Amino acid sequence: MEGQERNVYRGFRDLKVCQLSHKLTLQVFEAAKIFPKEEKYSLVDQIKSSSRSVCSNLAEASRKGKHKAVFANKVTDAMQEASETQNRLEFAGARKYISQELFEGPDDEYEDLIAMLNSMERNVDKFCF
Repeated sequence: MEGQERNVYRGFRDLKVCQLSHKLTLQVFEAAKIFPKEEKYSLVDQIKSSSRSVCSNLAEASRKGKHKAVFANKVTDAMQEASETQNRLEFAGARKYISQELFEGPDDEYEDLIAMLNSMERNVDKFCF
């Protein structure tokens, strides 16, 4: 259909929650660059892993669309990883590895992300076929 946009769902990348998760992961990776070297193998690796896992769990959930329980479980896992990332950002802020602004911006957006994930978990039928 020339000239018309097609509204076709192409997978997890089309979901706003995934786009927000990806954006936040990139922000976390940038923030982690300024953490002290002694945190490289603890806080830095952990915060990168948990932020990255949000996207990964959503990608996995999207491929489990016909299995409601598995889909819901993956969304729950994504929520837990988002909360874990928030906790680590809070720790980084408390230790003054990042500014209050660098903590608060992503923290607020993680709250939005978690609300979106919670809605997905409660409305599994809208996402499963």
